[in-house]
Amino acid sequence: MDIMNIGILAHVDAGKTSLAERILFDTNVIDELGRVDQGNTQMDAMELEQKRGITIKASVVSFNLDGLKVNLIDTPGHADFIAEVERSLSVLDGVILVVSAVEGVQAQTKILYSVLKKMGIPAILFVNKIDRIGAQGEQVVEQIREKLSLDVISLCRVDDAGSKQASVVENRFDWNTHSAFVEQCIELVATYDEQLLESYVNGEMLIEEQVEASFRVQVRQGNVHPVYFGSAVTGVGVAGLLAGVARWFPVNDQPEGQLLSGIVFKLEKAASGEKIAYVRLFSGCLNIREQVKLQRKNKQGEFTTRICKIKKLHALMNGKTVPASKITSGDLAKVWGLEDVWVGDIVGEQSSLIKGFSFAVPQMETRIEAADPSKAHQLYRALISLAEEDPLIQVVKDDFHQDLYIRIFGEVQKEVIEATLKENYDVDVHFSETKTICLEKPEGTGQAMESIWETGNPFYATVGLKVEPGLSGSGVVYCMEVELGSLPLAFHKAIEETVFHTLKQGLYGWEVTDIVVTLTHTGYFSPTSAAGDFRKLVPLVLMQALAEAGTDVYEPIYRFELTVPEAMMSKAVFKLSAIQAAIHETTVQNGMSHITGTIPVSVTESFKRSLHSFTQGEGFIMVEPAGSVRVNDGVPTRARTDYNPLNRNEYLLHVLHAY
Repeated sequence: MDIMNIGILAHVDAGKTSLAERILFDTNVIDELGRVDQGNTQMDAMELEQKRGITIKASVVSFNLDGLKVNLIDTPGHADFIAEVERSLSVLDGVILVVSAVEGVQAQTKILYSVLKKMGIPAILFVNKIDRIGAQGEQVVEQIREKLSLDVISLCRVDDAGSKQASVVENRFDWNTHSAFVEQCIELVATYDEQLLESYVNGEMLIEEQVEASFRVQVRQGNVHPVYFGSAVTGVGVAGLLAGVARWFPVNDQPEGQLLSGIVFKLEKAASGEKIAYVRLFSGCLNIREQVKLQRKNKQGEFTTRICKIKKLHALMNGKTVPASKITSGDLAKVWGLEDVWVGDIVGEQSSLIKGFSFAVPQMETRIEAADPSKAHQLYRALISLAEEDPLIQVVKDDFHQDLYIRIFGEVQKEVIEATLKENYDVDVHFSETKTICLEKPEGTGQAMESIWETGNPFYATVGLKVEPGLSGSGVVYCMEVELGSLPLAFHKAIEETVFHTLKQGLYGWEVTDIVVTLTHTGYFSPTSAAGDFRKLVPLVLMQALAEAGTDVYEPIYRFELTVPEAMMSKAVFKLSAIQAAIHETTVQNGMSHITGTIPVSVTESFKRSLHSFTQGEGFIMVEPAGSVRVNDGVPTRARTDYNPLNRNEYLLHVLHAY
């Protein structure tokens, strides 16, 4: 059986989950249509998803399309979950990008399209809600050309848009009845098909099958995009869309004899606590009870390998998961038995077919505590469990104050975590105010050294360190000016590990980056010295050197593209300037002003909230991470979560007591 893996993407409220529900109904997977507004859809299973009417986690379901098996992944559309979107995209053969016929191309639509384009994933556009008051037809296609891509063409036209009688009429590859459409299609694909262009320019007669075949190739390569119209609620146009999915998207035909190669793109936990991995197979096949290689890339870019035995396999089949003894190339599988598995792990061998995962880094942090203090440890275990299942959740524990912090993408994610902890772990929680995560970078060069027997050094160790600024984006670079044999290897390892650990908190409490740390002096006293002496001494020496060098604090920024009505441009520029946003360019087109620049992450959420009101709902902003800038005034600090080596007496009091 031929297999295809597709996803549905859209701006919030464009009708993505409703379309998924309609597809499952039309393909006989479900007997009754759910509604997002009633919280009873098949794809949104989480209680919070049903309450809010948004998709938070990627759901996976399979259906049959005239002998073609289609695995459908309904991905989130909310900005807080863009990383979940990117993760799901890496396993897809094609994407349906939903655009509302009423609201048109919205901010998140542009972000989603840019991600699709960057990853080279074929996309079909579905203009939904043609039956709603205010719905438009070809005007939406013009907006798509203006805001997304010129390389689109409507494969149907809309009659009676904006009424309950709205219907669609197919555009055919037929010179006799749809010659204007065929001409338009030739002009579109000729940009990418030199042979077709040459024939067209020479006045040769191009047959319909030739044009259609060229169009299919360009869609599959992600160069051009068909546009369909319809209504997920009434079902109008959905059959044509499904026919287009089967017609235009690539079908998996990798031979089974190839080496096993797949990737883990989603994790669940069984009631027993065992991890269940969702695997996309790009080649080869998985067999129950066989041993497979699991590979993971570490921070140094090297792959670590281990062998796991598959205990159980489930296949996706017509809305259900069913036990299977074998999963073939191109399909998705639920796998039990992959121990210590993470999202992004490679099953089997590396392959050029596997698109690399890029996990976005959270830019915000909040302290979390259990409403019932007696459940503090239960909360910590729950958070660790959630973090293992979802790489978007990062947990930081303050071992000194016993506080817990989570790093997140936005306020909606806090609600998701709160609801999950209550629903799955019976833990009520409180959050502190969300803070933006900053970084520190060394301002100059500093050195420090502590020697054995010197007054004030209670450790049987000598350590000298030098710090200096590193290249932008280099992180922490560790070097040695001493001979490797000057210390036992275990002591060298203790020094290096402690350097990296200590730099998690700089002079202002933020992680230090773009720094070069050089080990300049070492010494030990055999047989008394131990690795613990070096682990306890390094923080004192390193922070002395860092204090001498000084650090600057950098706050994260977004690159933004703001669109507002022309009459409101001056007000938008004023408001951006008031929050230290840097404006790069302003242009005006078709009565709308487009403003680009950079904006501090810390003020982005409040600006987004104000945007709707001062533009009467006409403005939207698109943002993406753009690095960081130095903070000149009002440098933010973060409470330390260690024994504070910057305060020598306090630090020694704690470590010597523990010693």
